[in-house]
Amino acid sequence: MIRQAVILAAGLGSRFGSRTKEMPKGFIEIDGIPIVERSVRKLIEAGVEDVIIGTGHCASYYEDLSKRYPCIRTVQNADYAATSSMGTLAVCASLVEGDFYLLESDIIYDAAGLFVLANDVRRDVILASGATESGDEVYLAYGSDGRLSRVGKDKAKVLGPSADSSPVAELVGISKIGKVTLDKMLAYYKSDPALKKIDYETVLAQVSVSMESPVFVRRVEFYAWAEMDDEAMLDRAVKHVWPRIQENESLHAVRREVLLDPGPSTTSDSVKYAQVCPDICPREAEFGSLVGWCAESLTSFVADPKDYTCVMFGCSGTGADEAMVSSCVPPGGRLLVVDNGAYGARLAKIASVYKIDMDVFKGSPSEPLDLAALEDAFKSGRYSSLAIVYHETTTGLLNPLEKICPLAKRYGLVTLVDAVSAYCGMPMDLDALGIDFASATSNKHIQGMAGIGFVICRRSELEKQKDWPMRSYYLNIYDQYRFFEETGQTRFTPPVQTFYALRQAILETRQETVERRFARYSGCWNILVAALKEMGLKMLVKEEHQSHFITAVLVPDTPRYSFTRMHDYAKERGYTIYPGKLGNIGTFRIANMGDIRPSEMERFVGILRDYMHSIGVC
Repeated sequence: MIRQAVILAAGLGSRFGSRTKEMPKGFIEIDGIPIVERSVRKLIEAGVEDVIIGTGHCASYYEDLSKRYPCIRTVQNADYAATSSMGTLAVCASLVEGDFYLLESDIIYDAAGLFVLANDVRRDVILASGATESGDEVYLAYGSDGRLSRVGKDKAKVLGPSADSSPVAELVGISKIGKVTLDKMLAYYKSDPALKKIDYETVLAQVSVSMESPVFVRRVEFYAWAEMDDEAMLDRAVKHVWPRIQENESLHAVRREVLLDPGPSTTSDSVKYAQVCPDICPREAEFGSLVGWCAESLTSFVADPKDYTCVMFGCSGTGADEAMVSSCVPPGGRLLVVDNGAYGARLAKIASVYKIDMDVFKGSPSEPLDLAALEDAFKSGRYSSLAIVYHETTTGLLNPLEKICPLAKRYGLVTLVDAVSAYCGMPMDLDALGIDFASATSNKHIQGMAGIGFVICRRSELEKQKDWPMRSYYLNIYDQYRFFEETGQTRFTPPVQTFYALRQAILETRQETVERRFARYSGCWNILVAALKEMGLKMLVKEEHQSHFITAVLVPDTPRYSFTRMHDYAKERGYTIYPGKLGNIGTFRIANMGDIRPSEMERFVGILRDYMHSIGVC
């Protein structure tokens, strides 16, 4: 798995004349997006979490870009005017930790190239193409084993004496390089001051030939890519290459189905494709590192990993709830469960199955909880633990945990929170909220695939479970935690490919940020609420108490209404909606969770309006 990339972006771009006098050529736009930004997006989609950009000319452009893409770090080559691409790579090298992609900043390319390099078993590989006739080709000569031997712009010199037998290809500007080879490149570069203006590809050839570190050429004959050094090359890229790239990448686009249900949520194609990875035994250290990285990352969205830890299972969000309830109520303790919707009732059902001593505090599914009455229950001294749902998925009601959990802590209760449909949908600080255990899942706001449930645990409370008798074998949180801490493995076979999708979802959440994700969800919710009002449809929960994630809509008072027909009407147009879950109140639910955009919500409300018009509602 390649986690880092280096983009060489220090050059003056002088052949573009006035166009790049006060702007790096990486910021030349095609279809309204700078070419270097497109490259960064492709790298994120390929699973890269750290993009190092070596800057020089007009470095502030890249610094501004890094403010929008948290994965970007910039390093300035102060001597960029007097050095070449190897000089820029040298200033970036100290940040490189392992295998990495090395890219030039002035190229557009089919994302398949990154996939090809990632799946090439060889460590050091240069991506190459057949003849492009672009006008400024860099040629690569290589042997029958694919090993790079010579590089240069003079094709005859590159071919050398073996012109009849030595294969030749064109340098694309994308390579996969190992840390050992990078160190050898640096050693060669620093060995002679006369090499100050040398290019990185020339150094790669030197390393491959004379430093016992073979660099291989992977030729993709009709690969779609283009470099842009002047106006003629830009014109060729826009007219001839960019349309090919768009067409090629469209062939891999997954049919878009927008899920407006409470979960699983709509995912990006890059999350879906992250599951297409080499098979790996989950007992390998590499996979254990992936699981540990996911656990720490999931924790860091809502808490300090020094104080909290994430324990994961192969299960649904309900499985995570069951692990939490069955593991975190002490032997002899008594649990108070808040039930103001189907998911609060589910927590109570789980507790009853495990024969945990319990009382239920009933609340309205559409109105805020009676906090005074709840505090009276806390005051009674009867309870060791509180279980409550943060966002009641039945109705879209958001329980005010910022008031409830600190209150429970004041009276000595340990707090267990079903955060399944709240986690990563909005900013959340477990410690500030007074939450000791929070359950969640990989398939809602984190925008991964279904199959991983997890509980984020306050370490000090988790450690108290060390000697407690186990109520559940598979779902015991402390045993799962202890085993992973000791071995770097899960106790039982995990959903391996789902973890790779989760990793990609985490990267994309980091990139968007939880704050911006909540703003996007809220934007979709605002569109929906305005349309419901315009259609005359009523919502179950008052706006000020809604989560902005799920809206329970009262069914219209007409015999012509049918949820099934409405569902099918929307489904035929690419949208999935969900029925209500309150037996005594007729509702249907519309969620704005997952990888959905305001433009898609705009289209959906038009579909809903058309259906309602067809039954005489509006």
